[in-house]
Amino acid sequence: QVQFVESGGGLVQPGGSLRLSCAASGLTLEYYAVGWFRQAPGKEREAVACLNSNNGGGDTFVAESVKGRFIASRDSARDTVFLQMNNLNPDDTATYYCAANADYGSTCNVIDWSYSMYYWGKGTLVTVSS
Repeated sequence: QVQFVESGGGLVQPGGSLRLSCAASGLTLEYYAVGWFRQAPGKEREAVACLNSNNGGGDTFVAESVKGRFIASRDSARDTVFLQMNNLNPDDTATYYCAANADYGSTCNVIDWSYSMYYWGKGTLVTVSS
């Protein structure tokens, strides 16, 4: 059984930074594509970042809406995926989820990063407010 541990969310002032972490039990994340997604109240889920598996090339991708502010990365030694979020603004307020593909050596779908994301975490809430 795969379970995620997401952490790092919280309340931050506009312009501040947070780093979200995602670790898993039952799945070695480095061998699977992992995505970060967010959903604000009353809005559709939005893809934020996607990371190819290390054996799938290890490329990372960030949505245009957060490019230049958000950085997605992996720490293979800790088998943890991170989302560094800088210069946050109230529009970034949402529950952030990590998700993983179930295929060994998987890569992010070029059209829809949520495609084939089989395992989903429960999310961590990020609130940007003064």
